[in-house]
Amino acid sequence: GAPFARGIGKSETARIFTGAHVPAGADAILVQEDTKAEGRVINLDGEGPGFAGKHIRKAGSDFAKNDILLTKGQILSPGAIAVSAMAGFGTVLVGGRAKVAIIATGNELVPPGTSHTAAQIPSSNSVMLAAMLDDLPCDITDYGIVPDSLSALKQAFSDCADVDVIVTTGGASVGDHDYVQAALIEAGADMDFWRIAMKPGKPVMAGKLGKTVVLGLPGNPSSAFVTAFLLLLPLVRHLSGALSPYPIQEQGVLASDIPPTQNRAEYLRGHLAAGLVSAFYGQDSGLVTTLAKANALIIRAPLAPEMRAGETVTLHRI
Repeated sequence: GAPFARGIGKSETARIFTGAHVPAGADAILVQEDTKAEGRVINLDGEGPGFAGKHIRKAGSDFAKNDILLTKGQILSPGAIAVSAMAGFGTVLVGGRAKVAIIATGNELVPPGTSHTAAQIPSSNSVMLAAMLDDLPCDITDYGIVPDSLSALKQAFSDCADVDVIVTTGGASVGDHDYVQAALIEAGADMDFWRIAMKPGKPVMAGKLGKTVVLGLPGNPSSAFVTAFLLLLPLVRHLSGALSPYPIQEQGVLASDIPPTQNRAEYLRGHLAAGLVSAFYGQDSGLVTTLAKANALIIRAPLAPEMRAGETVTLHRI
């Protein structure tokens, strides 16, 4: 790693190692695999460097003084961390890690992996949401399953009062045992909206409980996934300092026909391959098998006409 003690002239070589400073006067690197040493004489035993400058990384070839390497709001990926270190920074200023609390509601729910009756359902939403959030800069706490009880929900909201985001699944509709909104209001929350003209995901709600953002997602797994993808993940990215928190829209060509929409925007689970996208036949919000196979959401506006195979659609990769 130490620089060669002097420069070299014509017909001279100096032995250095990968990453070393190139000696003054050298104009090419001959790799060791292409050499054969006989005492102090180096013989070519291969193709050789081929041209002057081969295997030499010139100063400034990667980046130079005053180059902008990273911008505010950019995700600090492994590559971004590498370029920060190479530019001489031991630390960089980053956004904060949002604290996210996940609460599942429903008397019918049981923890995944436990035995259950035909009337009970394994709780899949919490682990799904945790997996969706796992790549984002946030700290996730699963507060488990809360019964359909006003007092139990108020206690749960009190227990996680110090987080940045509370996300609930289930209990957001209009049934007699859908207590999430009522419990939030009794706990002092200001609700911003409830119900969106989208499918799946109509009974979604949002508000503020003190400084905490509260997002109430539907209980059906596909509805929870779509609303989390469109609302929860951008929210966490925003709280972490991202300047472009929303999912990217792309174009794809339909591999099969899709029906017209009614008065709600629709997000069809589908599969994208080689630019062709197919919507799954089953779009029921309770299905998880199609959700497991999906890698795209086809975006459909309200009151959109039927579309034929070969037409171009807008989509999100998921």
